[in-house]
Amino acid sequence: MWPSRFIVNEKVLMRGSHVIAESAIRAGCRFYAGYPITPQNEFTEYMAGAMAKLDGGTFIQAESEIAAINMVIGASMAGARAMTSSSSPGVSLKQEGISFLAAQELPAVIVNTMRGGPGMGNIAPSQGDYFQATRGGGHGDYRTIVLAPGGGQELADLTTKAFDYADQYRTPVVILADGMMGQMMEPVVLHRPVELSELPPKPWKLDGAAGRPSHFIRSLLLNVSQEEELNWKLARKYDNISREIPRAESYLTDDARFIVVAYGTAARIAKGAIKRVREIGLKVGLFRPITLWPYPKRVLFEMSRFAREFLVFEMNTGQMVEDVKLSLEGRGNVHFYGRPGGSIATPDEVAKVINSLYHRQHLEEEP
Repeated sequence: MWPSRFIVNEKVLMRGSHVIAESAIRAGCRFYAGYPITPQNEFTEYMAGAMAKLDGGTFIQAESEIAAINMVIGASMAGARAMTSSSSPGVSLKQEGISFLAAQELPAVIVNTMRGGPGMGNIAPSQGDYFQATRGGGHGDYRTIVLAPGGGQELADLTTKAFDYADQYRTPVVILADGMMGQMMEPVVLHRPVELSELPPKPWKLDGAAGRPSHFIRSLLLNVSQEEELNWKLARKYDNISREIPRAESYLTDDARFIVVAYGTAARIAKGAIKRVREIGLKVGLFRPITLWPYPKRVLFEMSRFAREFLVFEMNTGQMVEDVKLSLEGRGNVHFYGRPGGSIATPDEVAKVINSLYHRQHLEEEP
């Protein structure tokens, strides 16, 4: 069931949820707490079996999502690379704990395998949690780094990167996947397992105060001046993150007059649509943000120098549209096409939308 820990630099066929779990372990994760919810139960199952085989590995099926995120807080305080996972309504229950992680500047990784909503919704793949993830879903002035894998290999690569970012910036990191990506099987190349001794030191961790002054990690600051300073400290950190880590992929944009903007599973569908319209001569490209926060706005803005029409395609009612408009600063026309609630568009369906908009804007007449 579990790939050999010595399999490196060769392709392995794996389910998406298993790729994240195995990659987390190889990145040094030794604490996982979660609670079952479809469509990410395979992730929790994998972690239960894999952690049992590791020296120092801890798996806890918590009594609730709220308990799970608070267990992650404790493990992170003790210096472990810790993570939890859930799906949309379960992640909503974790939001208070994620706010605590941000306020206490504790590293952790949270995986959200999104499903249809709002409310209990359904178990079909969706992208309805974009706002929750990118705007700080809990209370207070804080952000989380949000990574949006585009497929199996990026599930592996970005899981490793998530733990590195979490430690580097002492902040929670969200991996935003969906039910389709979690269930799909693809060949991936797994990363070399890290030695725990290779991980960066955490001089702030709570591991006993023998021989040193006590450390304090808390988020309750009744002194208003201290709370204000914490907020400004976090704001400065988020400014640094915004400058340092935005990532995006461009596909067939060199000659494009029309740009589709999509992420995750929607971007895979969009690529298929773009291939179809390219066959009939339409100059269409894809901009795929990989970091949803911080959003790679400068790269998208540069595209407005040669393209004026942008189609945002999402599996929701248009949540990323705001970020696209903010990035373009009025330099392009922004259109939207989406399928919310767990419905999945086909490449042919999206190709028809692109074709209609392309000709409606008379782009075929431009030199």
